[in-house]
Amino acid sequence: MSQQPGAIPDEGEVVLYEKRGPIAVVTLNRPDYRNAQNSVMTYALDAAFERAVEDPEVKVIVLGGAGKHFSAGHDIGTPGRDHHIEYENKAALWWDHTDRLGGDQRFARESEVYLGMCRRWREIPKPTIAMVQGACIAGALMLAWSCDMIVASEDAFFSDPVVRMGIPGVEYFAHPWVLGPRRAKEILFTGERFTAAQAYEWGMLNHVVPREDLETKTFALAEKIAEMPQFGLALTKKAVNQCEDLMGMRAGMDSVFGLHHFAHAHNAEVGTDSLGGMNARSMKAAAVNGSPNSATTNDGAN
Repeated sequence: MSQQPGAIPDEGEVVLYEKRGPIAVVTLNRPDYRNAQNSVMTYALDAAFERAVEDPEVKVIVLGGAGKHFSAGHDIGTPGRDHHIEYENKAALWWDHTDRLGGDQRFARESEVYLGMCRRWREIPKPTIAMVQGACIAGALMLAWSCDMIVASEDAFFSDPVVRMGIPGVEYFAHPWVLGPRRAKEILFTGERFTAAQAYEWGMLNHVVPREDLETKTFALAEKIAEMPQFGLALTKKAVNQCEDLMGMRAGMDSVFGLHHFAHAHNAEVGTDSLGGMNARSMKAAAVNGSPNSATTNDGAN
C-alpha cells in the first residue's frame, strides 16, 4: 500500500485474527465507528481471509464485529474514510481509481473494493459463518451475504436504505436470491430496517439466538461443520455457488452494477454529489429511524 497526501489516521488493527482449533475467527475492529468499512479494513479483511484459506488446519471461518454492532456499512463519514488511498488491486483486473475522475473513478474503485471483494470472499473454499449482532446495514449486508451461513442475535437488525440516494441497492446485489423478489422489493422500496425474526422467516438467516448465546451457537455450528472432510466441504460450497450462478445471480449482479453506476452519474449530473445529497448522518437516520432528518452521529447505527 502506498499512501498519498492526506493519509488517514492510524487506528491500529482494524481487523483481528485468531484461531480456535480448526476455526479461524476474523473480527471487524472499528467499534468506535460501528465497524464502518473503509479500504484499510477491506484489505485487512482480505488478508485475514487469505491467511485462513492458506492454513491447512483451518476448516471453518467465522466473521464477527467488535462492539455493539456487526457493521454500519461502508464508511461515508468517519475521519478514517480513505477513498483517496491507493491499494494494489486483488479482486478486479482494472486500473487504480485514485488518479481517475468522475464515473471512471467510482466504477474502478467499486469494482474492486465493493463488488469485486465480496465476490472474491464468496468463493473462499472454506465454509464461512457471519456472526451478526446489532446493526447490519447496507454495505454490511454485503459482508454477511458473502458468507455461507448467518447466525444472528435477536437484537440484530438489517437495512439497505441506499434507494434513498436514488441508487438501486448496494453493489453486491444479492437481494432477490437471499430474500426472494417480493421481500427484496419491499425492503428496497421502503428503505426500512427489518428484524432478525423477519430475516429468519424470509430465509436469510440460519439461526436467531439470544445475544448472550450468539457466540456459543455460532461456534457450535462451526465445530460441527469442521468435522467434515475439508475437500468435500470445498466442493460442496462450489456446487451450491454454481447453482446460484446458474439461477442468474452473477449475471444479475453485473446488470445491476451498471444501473448502480448510472444512478451515481445521474446524481452527480443533476445535483451536488454522486450520493444524491445524502451523507452519513442522513443515512443513519434513514436506516435506523426511517427518516433522513434526525441522525446525530457520523455512521449508520446507534
